Amino acid sequence: MSVARLDKTAMKISADFNGNPASHKWPQGRGIQTPIRATGAGSRFLQVGHDELRSHRRVPTKPMGAKGENIPVRFQSVFGIMHLIISLGIILVMDKFLKRAFVAAAIKFPSALFGMFCIFSILMILDSVVPSTAMSLVNFFEPANMFIQRWLPLFYVPSLVVLPLTVKDIPAASGIKILFILVGGWLASLSVAGYTAIAVRKIVKTETVSAEPMPKPSPFSQIELWAWTGIFVSSFVLAVLYPTALGTNAKTCLPFLLAATVLGYMVGSRWQSDAKKALHPIICCILSADLSALAYGYFSQSGLDAVLGYYLTKLSYNPGAGDILMGFLGSVIISFAFSMFKQRKLVKKHASEIFSSVVISTIFSLYSTALVGRLIGLEPALTISILPRCITVALALSVVSFFEAAVVVLTGLIGANFVQAMLNKLRLNDPIVRGIATASSSHGLGTAALSVKEPEALPFCAITYALTGIFGSLICSVPAVRQSLVLVVG
Repeated sequence: MSVARLDKTAMKISADFNGNPASHKWPQGRGIQTPIRATGAGSRFLQVGHDELRSHRRVPTKPMGAKGENIPVRFQSVFGIMHLIISLGIILVMDKFLKRAFVAAAIKFPSALFGMFCIFSILMILDSVVPSTAMSLVNFFEPANMFIQRWLPLFYVPSLVVLPLTVKDIPAASGIKILFILVGGWLASLSVAGYTAIAVRKIVKTETVSAEPMPKPSPFSQIELWAWTGIFVSSFVLAVLYPTALGTNAKTCLPFLLAATVLGYMVGSRWQSDAKKALHPIICCILSADLSALAYGYFSQSGLDAVLGYYLTKLSYNPGAGDILMGFLGSVIISFAFSMFKQRKLVKKHASEIFSSVVISTIFSLYSTALVGRLIGLEPALTISILPRCITVALALSVVSFFEAAVVVLTGLIGANFVQAMLNKLRLNDPIVRGIATASSSHGLGTAALSVKEPEALPFCAITYALTGIFGSLICSVPAVRQSLVLVVG
């Protein structure tokens, strides 16, 4: 067929598709190098020729329904919101149901971890029997998973916001020693876990395969920023003028304290990478909440301690902003099952690395913390209190005191700020090792910080995160281990 005839045919298609003739002629004698491209959901219409020679001329199309009818964009948006609400709601209800069932049965094991392993097991069984059903289930919960991943660091922040209440009675000298143990212990645990994974990989001769690409959550928009700013200003003024407008002080302060926490994270996330190195979004988030609490305490003359008490009440009938955020922690852990399933082949292939790193790094963290605490002269009671730094926040909240849980979160904060830079310095480069090392040393906050930029590492963070918490809790429940730790502490 001649070039001229091809030109006429393509121009006819263009006229039929656009409703009018093509407005320019294509060059003769060089073949067809300028395509017509239709833009729309997944459209690749007439993409002919080299990428660098493609025209920027676009022909918009409308999404089509199953029978060919046009679907308005607003209906798509409504459907997407409903899909998110339903999928997220199911995970939240599942978490609440499991918590109540475990409390009623007097089971000490964290219900969220049980739920995570149950969902992962169900998906694995379905994948071996009816793979399409397993993928349909994963796709159904994808909006909820992306929502959780987008806001993941926020759910670990409340314990750090109220940290001033926890550490105010600790002497400054002891506080410096604790900080030294946390920073040094975090770096040592990171190194031990990472290099253990590499050593085991070499011993069992596991072939390294690239991780499956994972989607990243969308950035925060200007509309979201202004919306939360409006909520903060209006609710702050309301709380100052009418402290019990919503029934209690905690409920009245909830909107502006929640908005302050969210705004701090959104603003910090929008900064350039150099600024984030100096002031991480999580630190920005904590400062925003604490400064807002300080301002309200000044205007209402109630004091910072009282306002921070409103932030995290731990009362279901009188919740604060921190209680709302921490209420998602169980759902976060349950949602990890879907990330693990997406990387199931790699998780199975590198199981020996994961389990070995968890066991060795957990034992190392416990005994090194006890030993260093004794060597630097930290009070035995405080040394014992910071031993749980090697377990996860979700477990810490259920098995240790509030101060001990805060130590776990503070360890995570250190990791959240420095984990990526330190992993690069230690040349721990592949996502499997980075995920294992991060979760072993930095737990939830470190996992959240790493997954924002490296979602491929999230599944390995998730399973290591869970196993570290489980193994740490189990080993600490063994009387011989507890006695040996007390003996080391002195």
